[in-house]
Parts: sequence; structure tokens; C-alpha cells
Amino acid sequence: MARISTENFHQIKLGLVWVFNISWIWFWSAMSTLKEQLPWTLSPLIVNAPMAGFAGGKLASAVTLAGGLGMIGSLRSMDDLRKELGIAAEAFKDSPGLSASRVLPVGVGFLPFVLKLEDVLPVFDDYKPAVIWLFVPKDLDDYAEWVPAIRKASPESKIWIQLGSVAAALHVARIARPDVLCLQGADAGGHGFEKGASIVSLLPEVTDTLAAEGFSHIPLVASGGIVDGRGVAAALTLGAEGVVMGTRFLASKEVNVHPVYQAAVLEAQDGGQVTTRSKLFDQLRGPNIWPELYDGRGLVAQSHKDFANGMSLEEIQKLHNEAAAGEDKGYNTGLQGRAAIWAGTGVGLVKEVQSAGEIVQEVREGAKDVMARTAARLK
Repeated sequence: MARISTENFHQIKLGLVWVFNISWIWFWSAMSTLKEQLPWTLSPLIVNAPMAGFAGGKLASAVTLAGGLGMIGSLRSMDDLRKELGIAAEAFKDSPGLSASRVLPVGVGFLPFVLKLEDVLPVFDDYKPAVIWLFVPKDLDDYAEWVPAIRKASPESKIWIQLGSVAAALHVARIARPDVLCLQGADAGGHGFEKGASIVSLLPEVTDTLAAEGFSHIPLVASGGIVDGRGVAAALTLGAEGVVMGTRFLASKEVNVHPVYQAAVLEAQDGGQVTTRSKLFDQLRGPNIWPELYDGRGLVAQSHKDFANGMSLEEIQKLHNEAAAGEDKGYNTGLQGRAAIWAGTGVGLVKEVQSAGEIVQEVREGAKDVMARTAARLK
């Protein structure tokens, strides 16, 4: 085996430092793209996932006030969405910079497969969210209709689309020209592509593919298994310009969540073992309405264990619906619950309930510290 001389070793080391420093400079210059879209935010960008039913105006405004991008998740009711947008708008009244913004400094997530475009568009007559986030159409080609219509109704809003594969990212970039793509890795809690990869390989491959096809100008943000500064630093190194966290914000003070659900998240450990991806979670109440491309990741609680042991779906649904009618809504700790508890593989790192602002600041500063210490090790 050939030996490396001391001189060559130092040359290699200096080369690695140069590459890391250039990557670091590239990261901060790339962040300016999102900074221009979201001028109140701090780097690195932290976003709470638009978890429908969980992420409302209280959580979104707290994240934005901490220098992140707060997201509100919507289901079918546009009246409920207007209520949550009003809560967020009220929270910004004492912040002159935010209240004077030409757009409401939060984002809104929509699920096109359960909505009609004509029901969504009137919301923008009253509110102009900074970001309009789209996830799960009946068919990916539906974005070719949704995106132009939304741009016309709210031209100052930026359109973000969440996807989970290289092919989908390229296809949507071509037909919809979104402002940002959110790449969701297989470690993510809640719904996502049934077939997928972690962001470790997904992000770099999408980055290279988009660049080769002339779409390198579209910023990428990452989600899936990210709950602390280390995960943020990893995502940034892989090519993301910001990160989206869902599971971490399930342990926030502002999230809309049942206390037993939150307790189950806090006690979970070894996230790759206590969570799984399955379509069963969407069959517990009745027929699965989600498009075939998607399943969801949640805790391996009693319903899933019964299914794995051969219990019929009909019996599982019966037991689930009986439990869901109770005070605890079918949730329980100790992996004994019947109802779905959505959580990603990072759940084992979520240890305590904190305010959303504390979470954003802690994760942001943690990422900076990790990257600074990594740079120091390469010198």
C-alpha cells in the first residue's frame, strides 16, 4: 500500500478545508434566496410542518415570531382555516415589522386531493399568506392547474410543493415551476410517499437532477427525521436551504394536540423501532381515502400490533372506533393505544415540552454550533 507523505497529507487536509469553506459560503449565499422570499426569517431557516389539525395560528405565529416560518395546516373547512389565520394575524399586531408586511408572514398547507380549487381561492381575498404549501394531489399533473390559479389569486404568495422522490420533483418542477420544493424523506412522521429514501440520498440526487435539467434555481427544504441542530446541519450539508420539522413541534406548548397523544410522543424511544410506515393507519376509521402513492408513519401501537398478528381489519376497526369514542380518543401511552399517533423516526430525541420559540432558537443555534465545530475539526 502506498504511503502518503507528510507534505501530501497537509495538502489533502488543506483541500478538504477549502471544500468545506466553499460549501459553507455557498450555503449562506443560497440562503439569500429564501431570505428574499421571507425577509423576517433568520438562518438557518426552521419551518414547522403544516400538520393538519395540529398546526394552527398559535403555533404558526410563535414560530414566525422566533425567526422561522410558521405554517398552518388545513383540512376541508375553509372557515376553520380563516379562524386560524385570524389568530396568527392578531399575534403579529405588536410586531411592527411583521404587521406591516404585504403578506401575512405565515404559510398555509392545503391537501388538494380532498379540496376543490374553487373553495380554496376565496380565502386569498381575505388573507395573503407568505407561503402556500401544496401536498397530495389526486394526480401530480393536477399541480399544472392549481399553481397558476393560486398565483393569479395571490400573486405575492410563494408556492411550495412537498414531494418524496426524484422523479416527482423533476416532473413538478417542469409542469408547475414552484418557488420551493420540500423534499420529504422516508423517516418523516405522518403522510408521505410509500416508497422513498431518507434525505441522505434523496436530497443530493434531487439537487443533481434538477441542476442537470436547468432547475437549480429552485430552493430545496428538507423534512424527515430532523428534530435538532445536528439534523439541521446534516440537511444543510446535503443541499437543503432550510428544514421542516413536524414531530419536534408535537412537543410544543402551542400545538393543538391531545395530552395523551403528546405524552406518547415524549415517552417513545428508538424511533426506527417504535414507528413504522403503513396504510393501516388510514384504514382505522374506515376506507382509506388517500391516493395509492401515499402511506403514513406512526407509532407501532395496539392496532398495528393486532394487524401484524393476524387480526381482521374489521375487528381492528371495531375496537378502534369504540376506543376513539372515549375521553382519550383512542390514544394511550405504552404503545397501547388504538388511534393513530403520527410520529417520525426522530421521536426518540424529543424529550420535553417547550415553547415553539424555544424550539426554533435551540435548533437554530444548535445547527450553527455543529457546523462551526465541524469546520474546526477540518483545520
